[in-house]
Amino acid sequence: MTNPYTGVDMRASSLSMSQTTCGSLLQELQKIWDEIGESDTERDKMLLELEQECLHIYRRKVENTRKHKADLYQALADAEAEIADLVSVLGERTSFSRGKGTLKEQLSSMKPILDELRVKRGQRVKEFLEIESQIICVCAEIAGNDQFINNAEAQLDEHDLTEKRLAERRSHLEDLQNEKVLRLQKINGHINSVFELSMVMSVDFRAMLAEIHPSLVDPSHVQLKSISNDTLAKLMGSVNSLKQEKQQRLQKVQDLASTLIELWSILETSTIEQKKFKHVTSLISSSADEVSRPGSLSLDIIEMCENQVEQLSTLKASKMKELVLKRQTELEEIYKGAHVDFDSDGARRILIDLIDSGNLDLSDMLNCMDDRIRQAKEQAQSRKDILDKVEKWKHASEEENWLDEYEKDENRYCAGRGVHKNLKRAEKARLMVSKIPSLVENLMSKIKAWEAERGAQFLYDKEPLLRQLEDYTVQRQHREEEKRRTREQKKLQEQLASEKEAVFGSRPNVKKPLGQSNHNTMVGTPVARRVATPSGRLGISGSKERRDSIRVGGLIPVNFVALPKDDPVSRGN
Repeated sequence: MTNPYTGVDMRASSLSMSQTTCGSLLQELQKIWDEIGESDTERDKMLLELEQECLHIYRRKVENTRKHKADLYQALADAEAEIADLVSVLGERTSFSRGKGTLKEQLSSMKPILDELRVKRGQRVKEFLEIESQIICVCAEIAGNDQFINNAEAQLDEHDLTEKRLAERRSHLEDLQNEKVLRLQKINGHINSVFELSMVMSVDFRAMLAEIHPSLVDPSHVQLKSISNDTLAKLMGSVNSLKQEKQQRLQKVQDLASTLIELWSILETSTIEQKKFKHVTSLISSSADEVSRPGSLSLDIIEMCENQVEQLSTLKASKMKELVLKRQTELEEIYKGAHVDFDSDGARRILIDLIDSGNLDLSDMLNCMDDRIRQAKEQAQSRKDILDKVEKWKHASEEENWLDEYEKDENRYCAGRGVHKNLKRAEKARLMVSKIPSLVENLMSKIKAWEAERGAQFLYDKEPLLRQLEDYTVQRQHREEEKRRTREQKKLQEQLASEKEAVFGSRPNVKKPLGQSNHNTMVGTPVARRVATPSGRLGISGSKERRDSIRVGGLIPVNFVALPKDDPVSRGN
């Protein structure tokens, strides 16, 4: 081997130094032997021993060198094996081959690769341990094992540290973390449900959660919120229990509110008193999900409603007889308004006897009266259309009677108070009378349809209304016929009187001053308004008759006798 700095062969230089040193020592030893006077035999013996010792030293150095060579080979083999093992454990796809050169050069070339793989293995182990620790913690949280979280130690399989395995463990950790997030969302959702239900029913929210798990009400958040299956199950059970309790309370409040409304209706409670329980009665048609106002289903509210119902029930019992009789009066008024035959006196006596006997529950009796009133209202409603037309018919008949009386008055056109009003009324009466036939016909058709639908006669004040209308129609025809004959007879008499006057001369016509009449003359509206047989007619207006009368009186001579014109009704016949 040559020294790179001097260019001298180091092995030759070492041998020269060794020979120089040994020769000088041997010369010094010869000098010493000469001074001592050693014999040649002793000298040879000592030199032989020196040779043996040197040979031994060389042999030991050779053996040590051989051993060092073997150690280098073993180190190379171990390094190759470790590299192969690390490549396998880490899942590296790089290939490695031993380089060329001396053993030390080969070993030196392998050392960087081995160090790099060892560093990578250490980092990979650290990543695995971190992931495994998180997995253990999340699993412990899901399992609800709080003590295991603090004392958990990750178990690592160091024979498989590949990227694939790391990705699998990382994916597993993500799945667990997602499950943890979902569980936290469920926990928070259940907690919110418990809070809302507790507020509606005024239940201690924190005490209920503390019974499930203390971590749910930890204000300092030192303790992790429990997401275990047991906590989820208990929370879900509490929510279901609270929902059932809410439904039961709501049903109870709705029943109490319905009872209150019924008692208010019976006792005729003022609106001001009813408004005090508006927050209760407003829940009658509400579902459980719609009720969210805090304290609306608390035990205090229920107790307050129960006390009010109890007080009103006591008051109702004391006024029950009065209420039953009031219902009877209401029933009589409905029947009376509908013109239905009803023995009110007999029914009232029977009702009083039943109340005084005490054999019947007044509440049941009141409910029975309410049912009868409802049926009576339905019956009255079914008769309403016909009764409205009956009222029109009766009013038209009354106007017809008034018109007959009005037209019989010979002084109806004389000046006086209310004459213009009577003229207007007469005009309206003639129009109304002209519609009586169609009104009666329409009314009879409705009555027949009503009777055919219900299979019973339509009674009006204890008499069949259809028969009343039929009788009225016949009587009206008879009256019309009689009036027609009367007009014809009067016309004939006037013609005979005119003929006599033409032969013998006319009588002087003495006119009365305007505004004068007999004391028994009717100027106003006739009083008679009985329902009789009306007479239909088509007449001319009062103002026109008045103008004709004035014109005739002013232009015709005193001794002139004219035949009277037929009135519009007679012309129509």
